[in-house]
Amino acid sequence: MEKLNGETLNIVNENIEKLKHLFPEAFKEGKIDFETLKAELGESVENADERYSFNWNGKAAARRIAQTTSTGTLRPVPAESVDWDTTQNLFLEGDNLEVLKLLQKSYHSKVKMIYIDPPYNTGKEFIYPDNFHDNLDTYLQYTGQKDAEGRKFGTNAETSGRYHTNWLNMMYPRLKLARNLLKDDGVIFISIDDNEVHNLRKICDEIFGEGNFVAEVVWRKKYGLQNDAKYFSNSHEYIVAVAKNKNLFVPNLLDRGDEQNARYKNPDSDLRGVWKSADFSVGRVTTKDIYPITTPTGRIVMPPEGRSWVTSEENFLELVKDNRIWFGETGNNVPSVKKFLTEVKQGMTPSTFWDYTEVGHTDGSNKALKAIFDNKQFFDYPKPIELLKRLLQIGVNENDIVLDFFSGSATTAHAVMKLNAEVGGNRRCISVQLPEPTDEKSEAYKAGYKTIAEISKERIRRAAKKIAEENPQFKGDLGFKVFKLDSSNIKSWDADFANVEQSLLDAVDNIKSDRTSEDLLYEILLKYGLDLTLPIETRDVGGKRVYILGYGALIICLDDDVTQDTVSAIAALKEEFNSDITRVVFKDGGFANDVVKTNAIQTLKQHGIDDVKSV
Repeated sequence: MEKLNGETLNIVNENIEKLKHLFPEAFKEGKIDFETLKAELGESVENADERYSFNWNGKAAARRIAQTTSTGTLRPVPAESVDWDTTQNLFLEGDNLEVLKLLQKSYHSKVKMIYIDPPYNTGKEFIYPDNFHDNLDTYLQYTGQKDAEGRKFGTNAETSGRYHTNWLNMMYPRLKLARNLLKDDGVIFISIDDNEVHNLRKICDEIFGEGNFVAEVVWRKKYGLQNDAKYFSNSHEYIVAVAKNKNLFVPNLLDRGDEQNARYKNPDSDLRGVWKSADFSVGRVTTKDIYPITTPTGRIVMPPEGRSWVTSEENFLELVKDNRIWFGETGNNVPSVKKFLTEVKQGMTPSTFWDYTEVGHTDGSNKALKAIFDNKQFFDYPKPIELLKRLLQIGVNENDIVLDFFSGSATTAHAVMKLNAEVGGNRRCISVQLPEPTDEKSEAYKAGYKTIAEISKERIRRAAKKIAEENPQFKGDLGFKVFKLDSSNIKSWDADFANVEQSLLDAVDNIKSDRTSEDLLYEILLKYGLDLTLPIETRDVGGKRVYILGYGALIICLDDDVTQDTVSAIAALKEEFNSDITRVVFKDGGFANDVVKTNAIQTLKQHGIDDVKSV
């Protein structure tokens, strides 16, 4: 019986397969012939010794970290979740680099929008030191889940000597993995300030391609001046917007506000509704479009010097007949053309300057978050809900998935639920947060929150409760499933010659003793690339517990002492669900004996089930 592969998506192999599909002639005996590949690419190959590039110490290792697979898993925690059985939202607690690797199969090209608010590298924030050899092991040591030798969380002080380098090495692999999760028409928004905006733009150009840069939005975040500033009072931050494929990304229009609509009037009671006048001249000189126009009062007017009318005289006369030219209430004004509200865009194109009057400011967001936590301040600079709502309005539609892998105060998850409640829809949010310890002197620690992740989860719970109270008619999703990053549920059989007896026992019973069937179930979902919120039906089949997913597409039995009767009963499910594809997974040591294990494959094959694996 074939064993289920315990690794995450192998990105290197995926890229090689894509290359092989595009340039099959460049592969000789399973290896890439770069000379042939360069010949196929023609003049697009850069051969110069000196070329435009962006490099730093550790870039090659950062690239390798993104390409290495993870043998970790995400363990379900229903006790910390809300509406576990029905919610489509996820809260994933763990190092976001490892979590992004684990999501590569299940959410590849499924996320419409990513928003992140990463460390700005001011010298005070935590920068996680990735370990190329075993990042999961490093994470388990940092979070106290494994014996450590004095390892502690640390900040990236400017005096470290590798100030920008450390930040780049942290960001590069995460952005590279994040790109894989975006849909082809997806977009990523990244909050940043002056410390690293220049480097962020460069690594985004490299990972996403220069042509996929969309905009650099300036957010005016403060309404007052900082008079004690040494040089300038810094009142803004940036939001860098990059598409996965700019040719496919179509930003949604923003709602027209009362101020914009108020500009439209109807002084002549036109049956087509309200309108506003627009200049009938244009800043060019076109001979055919320069002609005299006689106003209703008899005054003859010409376009201003250096300008022409917007259209020819023939078209102008057609516009007059259609009552689309306005000469003012007295009929003596220079002509203008009527633009009807019903004929213009039913929304506004986003601009690259967002004022705090539109999307909130840091002082307001601080007060709003304090109000949620009974007037206690746990974060210094949370992002405003209105800022995230605007990004969501631009980047996603009503049933899309949003990802935030630097969740922090969980503003993104809050904004998704709030927007769904206000305008409808079922936008889904995946939040990822490292369980970074809170300072023992902080208000958060004193209030019982030992990690940032604990605060994030509680913020979502409290926000959901408030949204439900304020929107009693809303019956949408206000829950979230919690999963925590951990080592695999399956023991790695590495020969231990100092303890041969234990190694042999591990080969027989390869599931860790402190793990449950549910732990193993969700690891199987990740390895198969299935959504972690997929509905799961649990049944008693042949006296054993069986999990059924996708209406019979995947059947999992993780009980012990599985007999031939159980195998036959599982085979019968194929006919019940009549699914085109049925895959079955057993626990490798779960069969009553070797005969049952051997016969299971044949029994299932007779019922049209060829994909049978064990863990």
